[in-house]
Amino acid sequence: MSTNPADPHVVSLPLLTHHTASRSAVTCEYRCGNACAHEAPNPSANTYFGDVVRRVLNRRGLLRAGAVLSLATGVTAAAGATAAARPGPGGHQPAAAPGTDFDPVTPNTRDSVVIPEGYEQQVVIRWGDPVLPGAPEFDFDNQSARAQQLQFGYNNDFAGLVPLDGAGIHNLLVVNHEYTTESHMFRDYDPDNPTAEQVRTAWAAHGQSILLVRRDPARGRLDVLPSHYSRRITLDTEFAVQGPAAGSELLRTSADPRGRSVRGTLNNCAGGVTPWGTILSGEENFHQYFAHADRVEDPTTRRRMERYGINTGASTRKWERFDDRWDASREPNETNRFGWVVEIDPNDPHSTPVKHTALGRFKHEGATVRTTEDGRVAVYMGDDERFEYIYKFVSSGRMKPGRSAHARRHNKALLDEGTLYVARFTGDSPASEIDGSGRLPSDGEFDGSGQWLPLATGDTSHVPGFTAEEVYVFTRLAADRAGATKMDRPEDVEPNPVNGRVYCALTNNSNRGAAEHAPVDEANPRVGNRHGHVLEITERDGDPTSTEMSWGLLLVCGDPQRADTYFGGFDKDRVSPISCPDNVAFDRHGNLWIATDGNELGSNDGLFAVPVEGPERGHVKQFLTVPKGAETCGPVVTDELVTVCVQHPGENGSGPENPGSHWPDGGDSQPRPALVAVWRDLGHRVGEIGRR
Repeated sequence: MSTNPADPHVVSLPLLTHHTASRSAVTCEYRCGNACAHEAPNPSANTYFGDVVRRVLNRRGLLRAGAVLSLATGVTAAAGATAAARPGPGGHQPAAAPGTDFDPVTPNTRDSVVIPEGYEQQVVIRWGDPVLPGAPEFDFDNQSARAQQLQFGYNNDFAGLVPLDGAGIHNLLVVNHEYTTESHMFRDYDPDNPTAEQVRTAWAAHGQSILLVRRDPARGRLDVLPSHYSRRITLDTEFAVQGPAAGSELLRTSADPRGRSVRGTLNNCAGGVTPWGTILSGEENFHQYFAHADRVEDPTTRRRMERYGINTGASTRKWERFDDRWDASREPNETNRFGWVVEIDPNDPHSTPVKHTALGRFKHEGATVRTTEDGRVAVYMGDDERFEYIYKFVSSGRMKPGRSAHARRHNKALLDEGTLYVARFTGDSPASEIDGSGRLPSDGEFDGSGQWLPLATGDTSHVPGFTAEEVYVFTRLAADRAGATKMDRPEDVEPNPVNGRVYCALTNNSNRGAAEHAPVDEANPRVGNRHGHVLEITERDGDPTSTEMSWGLLLVCGDPQRADTYFGGFDKDRVSPISCPDNVAFDRHGNLWIATDGNELGSNDGLFAVPVEGPERGHVKQFLTVPKGAETCGPVVTDELVTVCVQHPGENGSGPENPGSHWPDGGDSQPRPALVAVWRDLGHRVGEIGRR
């Protein structure tokens, strides 16, 4: 890797002050229906920090009751980081935190996956590669729905590994296929007149791929093996509806008058591996696939669709021409059958995937699980849109240990009965100190307390004016009424398995602080937040079932040279620039790994590691960058390897005649989304030099 500033592919720090967006207009159109170009669909006027500072004394009383220890630990860590940033005796820098001992990659715009020195990489599988027996060789110019049903889908996002043995040699690999970009998938695509075959091919390119993979313990690489586990889930796969809203009149359609079976899943973004070995996947920007919400006659139904941003007029993909279920005016309840957390059991290729209604319906970025001391499970979720909310679900039942068929069957049912919550955050600084500039308040941190507000438990609603079914199906509206805090695009929300805290990537929100939108607050402290931040939540007494918490901002992202950025108290002269955090993951040491989406600092997106404890807390280091036009998705981090999904490479170009990338096949080939594995040479551990 070149570090020469004269290299045209290396982005030097002075350039980072010119905040040019890297997101392609095509990506915005096909991934989320240009959501950021439209008015945010949250019109509520919830309570903001400036109105609740008077309650700071009450909050301090709460902290004395149980959260003082966790806050004191955070302050000590931050103070230690500041001191440790100075060179030690003899001018030597402190040792890297375990798991982060690598030379950071320089920001760049190369058309390749760039990794640290001493590491190797491999493309594991890419769009069009075979998944099922009989899959034909991929042919860009002769695609078909039949072939795509047997091949790896498009625009891979989340990836999860489910070990089949104690050494993690054999694993089930589950990959989400979030969305299709038809204008870049087909050479002759006419967006005004798609063909039936193109539409059906796109339906087959959504969903999930399930594969058996083997990690080579000697060389590190990850190889796909033929297996009876292999499976493609698409928009034609049957899903069972479970939980308290199953069978609701709000979910019934002409094709499913009982409201208990849905055809397919789409726009599956992030997800998580459950302790019982299944996969949770979030249906995110489902709104854009539907058309003609403006033709819906019932005003209540139309208002509910507006809150979810359902299209008025024709959809981008024109699927409504080929199936009435995509026409909201013909099948209005079909829109209510997407936006759920789905669960897939990769251990049983004949199992029926499930949509869990108890987890609420919104634009789920993902869902991740933490087990409580008494055996219940907590599921953390973000609603990825400007001014939306952070959620938690706590089961009523208790988990059975193990991954047997019996344990999996019992544990999957845990997600059908419990309490759904939404978060409210309160800052502890005077309102005058949260001025939108991003400058730290006088106490040196953006932090405060918070509450998890109950929305519904089973068939009982906790929100006045809403039935329980309405809470689950129209969760955004219920959360508005409950008074949740509007956040800057809450994406991946995951509990740290080492320290027990919960971390949320808040990607960005250029409308924060605009006169017609929500003002800044201590949890979202910058006007026009283009670079995003990372929130750290400490549940009271470390208990995931608690309704009280403390919180702080671990990172306020952007150019470290600017005053409006913060890196956990660490020396900003030593960190890698980071912008637009999206997916998160953790390694064995509890380090936070962050994948970015839409880097606003002039470089390609990438994957970053940051310790959250000790003297290196906040020391962001870039581990890799992805090719031109691509987004980094779904990181998996183990001692042996790191995997990332490279999504939408080349969408910065104008299409098949002039693609913005030729990765991964090179030459004049068409770009193909793919999953990449990275590992240390000589069998050493990831992030630990000299360790096996």
